[in-house]
Amino acid sequence: MTAQTPPFRDSQLPFAKRIDDLLSRLTLEERVAMLHQFGPAVERLGVAAFRTGQEALHGVAWMGPATVFPQAVGLGATWNDELVRRVGEAVSTETRAMRSRDDRVGLNVWAPTVNLLRHPLWGRNEEGYSEDPKLTSAIATAYTRGLRGDHPAYWRTAPVLKHWLAHNNETDRATASSSVRPRVLHEYDLRAFRATVEAGTVAGVMPAYNLVNGRPNHVSPYLREQLRTWTEQDLLVCSDAGAPSNLVDSEHYFDTHEEATAASLISGVDSFTDHGTDSSQIVERVQGALDQGLLTEADIDAAVRRQLAVRFRLGEFDPRLDPYADTKDFDTPAHRSLAREAAEQAIVLLKNDGLLPLTDLPGQDTRIAVVGLLADECKLDWYSGTLIHRSTPLEGLYERFGADRVDFAEGVDRVRLKTSAGTYLSVPAADDMTDEVRGAEGALDPALLAGRTDLPPLTTDTTGTELALIDWGGGVLTLRAPDGRYLSVADDGFVRASADQPGGWIVQETFRLEPHTSHGNGHLLKHVGTGRYVSVTADGVKVASENPEILEPEITERGEDTVARTAAAADVVLVVAGNDPHINGRETQDRTTLALPAHQRRLLEAARAANPRTALVIVSSYPYATDPADLPAVLWTAHGGQAAGTALARVLAGDVSPAGRLPQTWYASDADLPDLLDYDVIGSRQTYLYFEGTPLFPFGHGLSYATFEYGNLVAHVGENRVHATFTVTNTSVTPADEVAQLYSRAVTPSVSRPRRELLAHRRVHLLPGVSTELTFELPLSAFEFWDVAHGVRRVEPGPYELLVGASSEDIRLRTTVELDGTPATPRPILELGLNAADFDEQRGAEIIDRTKLSGDAVTPAHGNHGNHGKTAELVYRGCDFGPATTTVTVEVSGEGSLELALDGGPVIARFDIPATPGPYDYTTVVTPFGAAGVHDLHIGLRGPVRLAHVGFSG
Repeated sequence: MTAQTPPFRDSQLPFAKRIDDLLSRLTLEERVAMLHQFGPAVERLGVAAFRTGQEALHGVAWMGPATVFPQAVGLGATWNDELVRRVGEAVSTETRAMRSRDDRVGLNVWAPTVNLLRHPLWGRNEEGYSEDPKLTSAIATAYTRGLRGDHPAYWRTAPVLKHWLAHNNETDRATASSSVRPRVLHEYDLRAFRATVEAGTVAGVMPAYNLVNGRPNHVSPYLREQLRTWTEQDLLVCSDAGAPSNLVDSEHYFDTHEEATAASLISGVDSFTDHGTDSSQIVERVQGALDQGLLTEADIDAAVRRQLAVRFRLGEFDPRLDPYADTKDFDTPAHRSLAREAAEQAIVLLKNDGLLPLTDLPGQDTRIAVVGLLADECKLDWYSGTLIHRSTPLEGLYERFGADRVDFAEGVDRVRLKTSAGTYLSVPAADDMTDEVRGAEGALDPALLAGRTDLPPLTTDTTGTELALIDWGGGVLTLRAPDGRYLSVADDGFVRASADQPGGWIVQETFRLEPHTSHGNGHLLKHVGTGRYVSVTADGVKVASENPEILEPEITERGEDTVARTAAAADVVLVVAGNDPHINGRETQDRTTLALPAHQRRLLEAARAANPRTALVIVSSYPYATDPADLPAVLWTAHGGQAAGTALARVLAGDVSPAGRLPQTWYASDADLPDLLDYDVIGSRQTYLYFEGTPLFPFGHGLSYATFEYGNLVAHVGENRVHATFTVTNTSVTPADEVAQLYSRAVTPSVSRPRRELLAHRRVHLLPGVSTELTFELPLSAFEFWDVAHGVRRVEPGPYELLVGASSEDIRLRTTVELDGTPATPRPILELGLNAADFDEQRGAEIIDRTKLSGDAVTPAHGNHGNHGKTAELVYRGCDFGPATTTVTVEVSGEGSLELALDGGPVIARFDIPATPGPYDYTTVVTPFGAAGVHDLHIGLRGPVRLAHVGFSG
């Protein structure tokens, strides 16, 4: 180091000392500026500008062409940690390569999403890995390990986990509160984050938009009390886009933005993603909070330190030592091969009565019909890159079997739209039209991409244009011109055939046909994105707030008719159904039903009626409830990225035996689902862990073209762990993968425990007749649960069944081990009292914030739609009242009454709570209460009362 070289440039010094030096050189103004997502350069020190955030969920997103891998839920369906690690490595390698030629590409990647797939109607189901915390953390750890790289000091990219915490609803997502009881918090939601953070492969987390227990995630005490205790590494917490402003503007949790910003920073948010690239408002708010004494320079320094820690690990200040600085691998043959391999491994064979594989088709004259709305589609989602390569199911089947053996029918309804004047909507010819793919040039915020205005708008004439109409469910339609372009609305309001696919933050390619009472078959065509109706003007067809056109749809061809004709002439039929990831179930929009949309049900029924040798191929971001009884074969795959069609054809042909497994339960009907906003997986019996009904297809399910035999299960308990081994044998003539799954079940639990719980899994490839022995070392912590009576994790002593099989319901082997542990003891309520949220059971209650800083309270649930609850019941099991308890004290706010009873008996104490000044103004009330010995305590809440704590004395 020369005399002129500052210590922060000295690569021989530890990062911590270098960060100290750099911090000391930055002015307060410069440090404050770094708190925004787009931190400016500090030219006097030679410090470059830096931005947090580069989407990379299943490939580099938003920044133009890149390798596109299967959706995250598809990667979860592979159950293959090592494969997913390689995918993460490829994604981060392309991130580095893209940054070398485009400095808009960031190295702080916002991926993966580890929110658990608790509820299949969640609009962002495609972004998560599984409903199970163990599988989710295993896949997330693998992906982040690939993203991070394996150098001990420098990282290829710096992954941030999304979205902290308990975030599974798009409905009211910025204002809804997830009521998460302590057991669910510790046994379910936190687990998916914790194991990945503890693995040392994560640079930070992103808080979610929602509230948890009445408190916004961006001021969550769990960031400090949980997250930062799991590692000694400085973790970077990046806000979600616009969430800092939401604290005031939509959640009304704080009165001023200065208060909100200060509270976020003190809670642990280090980088504020707000107002796009304009940092001025965040800088102004931080400076205002400093001026008002809400923040100190030490608070600023703590956040900037954590940002700098990430930048040092990314090699920014050591370009000559950064092992990833010269990475150029992009769209390589290895990446293309990996995309195909991942797509193949994600395919799940749900049912097969011998129709598949298609290798047994007789003769070269055998005909395959591939039909359906997704048969010739390779769909992308909001977090995809732009396709360099593209393979649809139809293209894959052409390639594998030959185009002369494959017939195709999309199944769209073909319509002309007749105006009230007797003319028809017409798509004019576009001279010198250039093909444009949305987002191909890359964008820091693709939500700002505008529709095309260089093409002529629709007009009317005497013949019109025949449009392809697709009903995606719920009455949401797309209309496509004969040249493949979708009708879309640009900022000027005109309707054009201009979009290559539906897409965008606000989709401009969807419409609704609404019957109009003044005309027998008249309809108004409503544009969903603007909420306006299509009208015909002298300048062309546009959407407007007045003078809507009454249109009469004239169907020239029904999709089910073409599907039936094509199916009848084939030897085997493949119906490819599913969703468009931008429509009816996506970020900002939850689904309303598990049912396959009616249009696609019609196509399936037509194909099945015309040809019983019909297989259903579901390509979707989430589960559907569709009866497979009359179908000889059913497959599911998530949207599989650039190689989806090739991969599907290879599996259908038997070149690859399917071995994907469901990462979440497929329920039989909507009636099996709890309310979307019910986060109590224990109380409402959600996911395979607790669901007591019969699923359509269970968690972990997936069939193979091969058969496997399990045997020789041996388990014994060692010091701090359980050792389990068993063998798996391929008993068929087909080389194939098998996914062996190991579950546990507490045989005699003292509290409600999972029906079975995944402990470990392994995907193995076995040649015909070959056996392998699988060994698992299971830490005793895998058998713990959260003891709400004492506020600790513990292993309950007693028998535990180990279950080995091919799914959560296909159990092949069982054995029982006896574990030592900490016996249950009564609640020490005389010593500690009861925190209200530490109930064992509840009815009609929700957990809310005790104060804005920390703590929980309980109140009758009023939902998230303003219908205030009247009553709630809480049960606390095994409370030890000692030889004689004589008084009870409650800490409450609000207004209402409390009733206490023992063992479900009569009320023995009642509190009438007069209204307190505000929800956080607690009062303490004491009343006589006679009890002795151990009893279950029942507390009834009446009215909008908030119960924080109950104490007892004698």
